[in-house]
Amino acid sequence: MEIGFLMDDLRQIDPVWETTAYIMYECNQRGHSVYFLEPHDIYIRKNQVVARMRQITVIKNLSITEYWGELINCLDNEELIFETVTDLDVLFLRKDPPLSYETMEFLGPVSDKVFMVNNTMGQVNGNSKAYILNFPDIIPETHVSRDPRRLRKLIDDFGGDMVIKPLHGHGGHGVIKVSNKDQENLNSLINYYVQAGKPYPERTPIMVQEYLKSVKDDGDVRILLLNGEILGAMGRKSVTGDFRTNVHAGATAFKHEITPVQKKLCEIIKPKLIADGLYFVGIDVIEDKLVEVNCISPGGIPRINLFSNEKLESIIVDFIEEKVIGAKQGNN
Repeated sequence: MEIGFLMDDLRQIDPVWETTAYIMYECNQRGHSVYFLEPHDIYIRKNQVVARMRQITVIKNLSITEYWGELINCLDNEELIFETVTDLDVLFLRKDPPLSYETMEFLGPVSDKVFMVNNTMGQVNGNSKAYILNFPDIIPETHVSRDPRRLRKLIDDFGGDMVIKPLHGHGGHGVIKVSNKDQENLNSLINYYVQAGKPYPERTPIMVQEYLKSVKDDGDVRILLLNGEILGAMGRKSVTGDFRTNVHAGATAFKHEITPVQKKLCEIIKPKLIADGLYFVGIDVIEDKLVEVNCISPGGIPRINLFSNEKLESIIVDFIEEKVIGAKQGNN
């Protein structure tokens, strides 16, 4: 198969802990032709969606670090290949947030002609933290507003700690815990986040969510889902005193066994994910509540592999092979 990976500059990535690197490696091991492109490499030529790509297929059976070194050599030495995107069988959309809406617009017209992980419209719909509002019965108490007075009243009425989240943040950036006990700082923080100095229509809406206290002692759980089914999971806990559990924010990861309640939670969200073409996602769970859905470039495979002695990337490539082969057989 011809498999493309649209993501950030590969030279800035540590392959040992990068989920995309493991999926690329598995594709290479199976003899698929692997290509790399970045968002700015997509353009339109004679009414067709075209991309500047680099062929990054290398010899098999290298270690992950050796493989990455050869891959980088391909980037440095290989000529750009100009191909229509529909020449690809699969396109992994793995650029880190924020989402490139221009890229989604360019790829949208061919999203039914190339198997994309994840679907363009699915990413547009799912990239905001507000996506969890599709599942109101299994999330913490959540509010979204751009009105500082309304947000302040919500926090006062709640009477306990809450968490402020930018709707389009990632990796824990900008996520803070607030309390009505800290009056002066609370006002300042809310005004800062919503950009209260701007006219109301130009302000930035933010999410205010119930703070689930168990996160301090127990951390949270990252669950990877493939086509709505549980692929793997890990626990995450801060070791720095920071309440955030993102590994990028200094948290540590550990082995986790899925509970029956968490399994039920995944069953609830499965139909919506599949309907939106969100085949590979990572969800974050605290106290058996869904707090976030990550569909842009969900990570965790290297660490979960380490804890479970599995190769989750192999299951993902099995899945895309079945999807593409099944589609081709259906067209014959």
